[in-house]
Amino acid sequence: MTIPPAFTTRPELTGTFGMVATTHWLASSTGMAMLERGGNAFDAAAAAGFVLQVVEPHMNGPAGDVPMLVHKAGTDKVDVICGQAPAPAGATIEHYRSEGFDLAPGNGLLATVIPGAFDAWMLLLRDYGTMSLRDVMEPAIGYAKDGWPVIPAVADTIAKVESLFRDEWTTSAAVWLANGTPKAGDLMTNPGLVLTWRRMLDEAEAAGGNRDKQIEAARNCWRGGFIAEAIDRFCRENEVMDASGARHKGVLTGQDMAGWEATVEAPLTYDYHGHTFFKCGAWSQGPVMLQQLALLKGFDIAAMDPEAPEFVHTVVECLKLAMADREAFYGDPDFADVPVEALLSDAYNDARRKLVTGEASLEIRPGTVEGYDRPLPEFEVGEGVMPGGGVGLGEPTRAEISSRDVGAGKGDTCHIDVIDRWGNMASVTPSGSWLLSSPAIPELGFCLNSRAQMFWLQEGLPASLAPGKRPRSTLTPSFAFRDGKAWMPFGSPGGDGQDQWPLVFFLRHFHHDMNLQAAIDTPSFFSEHAMNSFWPRRALPGRLNIEGRFSKAALNDLTKRGHDIEVTGDWSLGRVSAVTWDGTFLRAAANPRGMQGYAVGR
Repeated sequence: MTIPPAFTTRPELTGTFGMVATTHWLASSTGMAMLERGGNAFDAAAAAGFVLQVVEPHMNGPAGDVPMLVHKAGTDKVDVICGQAPAPAGATIEHYRSEGFDLAPGNGLLATVIPGAFDAWMLLLRDYGTMSLRDVMEPAIGYAKDGWPVIPAVADTIAKVESLFRDEWTTSAAVWLANGTPKAGDLMTNPGLVLTWRRMLDEAEAAGGNRDKQIEAARNCWRGGFIAEAIDRFCRENEVMDASGARHKGVLTGQDMAGWEATVEAPLTYDYHGHTFFKCGAWSQGPVMLQQLALLKGFDIAAMDPEAPEFVHTVVECLKLAMADREAFYGDPDFADVPVEALLSDAYNDARRKLVTGEASLEIRPGTVEGYDRPLPEFEVGEGVMPGGGVGLGEPTRAEISSRDVGAGKGDTCHIDVIDRWGNMASVTPSGSWLLSSPAIPELGFCLNSRAQMFWLQEGLPASLAPGKRPRSTLTPSFAFRDGKAWMPFGSPGGDGQDQWPLVFFLRHFHHDMNLQAAIDTPSFFSEHAMNSFWPRRALPGRLNIEGRFSKAALNDLTKRGHDIEVTGDWSLGRVSAVTWDGTFLRAAANPRGMQGYAVGR
C-alpha cells in the first residue's frame, strides 16, 4: 500500500555534499561544521558526540558507553566499534548480594561498569578520522566554557532530583545547581569539564608526534593518567546513596580502567527484501531488530495501512517474540554461547511466526533451540511502587513512560547519523554517564555510568553479572545496505524502544513509500510487554503505549484484540533520525518530538 504524500513537520533534506542528523541541533551543526572544514563522516560524528556530552547531560556523558556502526567508502563492509566496556574486576554477584542487592542498582557507584565511550571515540578518530583531536573537541569545550541553552528536558530532569543533589549528591549540586535550579532557556556552563578536557589535550599534544600519537596519548591519559586516578579515588573514598536507599562504595578501580580498550568486531546481518541490515552483537539488543525482520518477512506488510490496527498488532506481536528471546538467550558472546544463527534461521522463525494470531499475547514466550535450555530471569510483573520513589533511576524517563508524563522533551540516550560526500557513513548511539547516574566527580565535571543495572544477579543466565563481562546493553545503532550498496545509517534513543521505533520507521519508508521525514513523523507506538532492561526490571504484559494521533477506531480495535492501551501525548514516542545515499543524492531527516533533534546538510 503506497501512502500519498502528506504534510510533514519538516522537509526531507536533499543534497550532495554531506548530511548529519542527531538528537540535538547543536550537535548536528557541529558535525556539519567538521564536514565543511574538510573532515569526514567520522570526524563529524566524533565532534557531534562530544557536543552531545555537554548539551544533553541528562542523556549521556564522557564516562558513558557507545556502540558504533561505521562504513568506509570504497569498501563493502560495516565495522562495529564496541564502546561498551565490561564490569570491573570487583563486580561479582557475591559482592552485590553481600551488599543487600537482589537486583543490580539503577544508580550509584555499584551501578557503574568501566567507562567505554571515550576510548571508542579515540579509536574512531585514530583509525577512521582525519582531523586533530583538538579540532574535534574544541566545539564541545566552547559550549562547556561559554554556555549552551538549557532545553526543557534538562531543566525538568534536574528539578526532579534537586533534593537528592542538595542532600546527598552534593558534588552534582556543585555542577548542576551552581547558579540555582536551571530553567529552560538559561545559559549553562560546566567549568570542571572544560578544565578536564583542556588538561587532557595539553598532555596529549605535549607527547609530540603526529595526530595518531596524540590520540594515543589522550587514550593513555584517560586510562592511566589523571582522569583514571580521579575516578579510582572517588570510588574508593566515597559512599554514595543509591536505589537501595543506602550508601555504598564502588568497585571500579584505576586498574580496571587501564586494562580495557575499545575493539572493532564484525556485525550481525540479516537480508530483508533487497536490504542487508547490520547490527551489533548479542551483547546489545541489536539482534532483536533482525529477529523481527525474520518474522515480519512472512507477512504482507506492504498491503497494510501503516496506521491501521493490523499493522500495529503484527509488528508488536513479532516484537514480543524477539524480546522474549533477548531475555532467554542474549549476553556477552565472550561469556555466553548465543545461538544467533538458529535465532535468525528460516526454520526457527517459520515456527515462531505461527504464534502470532489476531489476539494480543500476554505471555513472555521465548523459543526453543536444541541444546540451549535457558530459563528466564526472575522479574516482577506490574508497575508497583519503586523503592526510593524511583528518582534518578534506570534510563531517564524510560522507567516512567507508562502511566506517567511522556510528553515532548522526555528522553534518554542520544543518536548520530552521518554521511559525507565521499560515502563514508556512521551510525552512533552514545549513552550512559547521565547526570542521574551517580554523583559528579568534582575535579572532572562528570559522573560515571549506570550500565551495570542491566546485569542479572542470578547465576547461570547469559546476562548474569561477572567481572570482565559486557552488560547486555539496550544501545543499538542501525545500518542498512540496499541492493548490495551502503545506503542508510539510522537509529533512535529510547532504552527498550531502540529496536522498536527505527524498525517501524523503516517499514513505513520502504513498504509504504513514505519519505524519511514522513516515516518519522507518522504516529508511533511502543510496547512495554517485555521485561524492562532497567532497574527495577519490571514487565507490563500486553501494555502498548500509542500516540494520541491514532484514530479512535484503531485504538478500539487494538483494545478488542487484548492490548492494554496507554494513550500518550500526540508527539511523544521515538526520536528516530536517518541519512541515506542512493549514489547520487544524500537525504536526511530527524525527529521533531521534543523540538531538539535536527538534520542538517547540503
